[in-house]
Amino acid sequence: MARLKDEKRRTPSSRAWLERQLGDPYVARAKREGFRSRAAFKLAEIDDKFHLLKSGACVVDLGAAPGGWSEIAARRVGPVGRVIALDILDMKPIAGVEFLKLDFLDNAAPQRLKAILGGKAQGNADIVLSDMAANTTGHRQTDHLRIMALAEAAAHFAREVLAEGGSFLCKVLQGGTEAELLAGLKRDFASVKHVKPPASRIDSAELYLVAKGFRGAQDR
Repeated sequence: MARLKDEKRRTPSSRAWLERQLGDPYVARAKREGFRSRAAFKLAEIDDKFHLLKSGACVVDLGAAPGGWSEIAARRVGPVGRVIALDILDMKPIAGVEFLKLDFLDNAAPQRLKAILGGKAQGNADIVLSDMAANTTGHRQTDHLRIMALAEAAAHFAREVLAEGGSFLCKVLQGGTEAELLAGLKRDFASVKHVKPPASRIDSAELYLVAKGFRGAQDR
C-alpha cells in the first residue's frame, strides 16, 4: 500500500478512510478511465441492470458535484439526450452536461427547471437521479435520518418534474425508516426495487431505490 503522507497528523478515522481509498480498485479504475469519482461505476452498474439511461433521454442529476453520475449519464443518453446537473456547489464543466447552480430544495426549483426544459407542455424529465448524502455526524441514527430526509425531498422533486413513465433513482440507507418513502413510491411508480451495485462498498449501509414507470402527478 502507498505510504500515507503526514500519517502522524491524521485522526484514526481519517487514516482508515485514506487507506481504504488507496486500496480501492474502483478508485484506481476511476483515475485510469478519467472519471471524477468512483461513484460513476455505481450508476453504470445500476443502469446495466435496469436500463434507465436510454439514448435521447432527459436526465436531471440532483446534488451532482463533483459530477461522476453526470458523466455516465451524458455518455449513455448521447448527443441527442440532455443532462442537467443541479448543485449548490460549483462543478467543473462536463461535455454534454448543463450545470445549474441551484438548491433543489428551493420551492421554486421545479418550475425553474421545467422552464429551462421548455415549459409545461414538454418541459419534463425522463429520469431524476440522486446520489446525495448529508454530511455525517458519526451518530448512526442521526445520519440515517438525514439521508432519508434528502431521499424524501428528492422523491418529491422527481414527482414535480418527471414525465409520465419516467424513472427515479436515489441513495438510501438501511435502517428501518424507509416505509413512508417506499409506500409513496409504490403508489406513484409501476415498479420499485432496491439494489446494491458491486461498486458500493460491502461495509457500507447504502442502498439504491430504483422506481420506474411514473404514473404522473394529478396536480400538475
